[in-house]
Amino acid sequence: MPAVPSAPAAGVVPRDRLDSRPVKSFDDLFAELSDKARTRPAGSGTVVQLDAGVHAIGKKVVEEAAEVWMAAEHEGPERTAEEISQLLYHLQVLMIARGLTLDDVYAHL
Repeated sequence: MPAVPSAPAAGVVPRDRLDSRPVKSFDDLFAELSDKARTRPAGSGTVVQLDAGVHAIGKKVVEEAAEVWMAAEHEGPERTAEEISQLLYHLQVLMIARGLTLDDVYAHL
């Protein structure tokens, strides 16, 4: 009996649909989050996180890092990529909360 492909997890965009979405770079995301930090739009999850402070953001970074590891260990590449994108988001929120720029981080790469 042939294997039945499973449906993607909630929020995971199948690889064949990724090409139709605009691609956001690391720099684009940082610019978008920095703008939200500056303009503080109502209902922004980024603003809520920034207001919660470095400790709360740091806890979220640790949580997301664990989810990346578990996805890489036990789930497919799409789920792993999704978890990595969430980790990158939370890392950038932490950078903004600490007043770091991309150049501050790039200097250490």
